[in-house]
Amino acid sequence: IGAGLKGLVGGEMKSYTAMMEEARDIALKRLISKASDAGANAIVGMRFMTSSIIQGASEVIAYGTAVFVE
Repeated sequence: IGAGLKGLVGGEMKSYTAMMEEARDIALKRLISKASDAGANAIVGMRFMTSSIIQGASEVIAYGTAVFVE
């Protein structure tokens, strides 16, 4: 309830921010791991997408093109 009220009146919801930062870090690590497994040594055009799955739940997706740079 407190987080919802704070969202209505403005201000940062620190617990939500921390959770989203952790989700972003996990998504980035997974992207790097998948690229490395594919033989890449770099990722270009990297971006994040965040979407709300259901009320109170969000997902963070990391996209990019795995490349091998000589």
